[in-house]
This record gives sequence, C-alpha cells and structure tokens, in this order.
Amino acid sequence: TMEFNMIFAICPADKVDEIINSAKRAGATGATIINARGTGHKEVITFFGLTLDMPQNALALLVERSISNNIMRAVYSAGNMEEAGNGICFSLNVDSVLGLESQLSVNKK
Repeated sequence: TMEFNMIFAICPADKVDEIINSAKRAGATGATIINARGTGHKEVITFFGLTLDMPQNALALLVERSISNNIMRAVYSAGNMEEAGNGICFSLNVDSVLGLESQLSVNKK
C-alpha cells in the first residue's frame, strides 16, 4: 500500500502559481488552494494606522511519502519562505486515504 503525507503551505497569494508549478516539477500531482487570513509575529501598519491584511492562501498537497521531502523543499524554495512574511510549510503523516483511484496510475510512476 502507498503511504502519504499532507504538505500544508501558507503563503502570499501572489506566490501560489510559482509554488504549485515548482511542487509539480518535484512530483506533486496537484494542490488544493484555500483562501486564508492570518496574523504573524509582526503586524504591518499602514500610514492610516490600520493593520494591512495581505492576501494569503493555504495550499494542501497530498503527496506520496517517499517524495514528500523533495516537494516540501521545492515549495519552501519557490515561496522564498526563508524571508519573513513569505509563509511556512509543514507536513503531516496521513493515516488513510479514500478517493484517489484516478491518481494511483500517476503516483505509481
């Protein structure tokens, strides 16, 4: 049986396409994009004194465990996540998955 990880990335909305393309080059078969809002350890204040809410997305990528680290590094690199404010990514082990029949032929390659 195949084992999977869920890679979850939170990133600025303008970096989503680049991150997904990089993840696909590293072996991901797709991603789910979720609109998100967040607060970091630093608040960005506009000149009116209002908090600036930067558009964010959360990306969920269900990936085969053996290529998870390569995909995660691709996401981190494409998102320039070493720079403050560019998001984070992490992975979780997935216990079971249903509904991947259409993906299995791709994943087995």
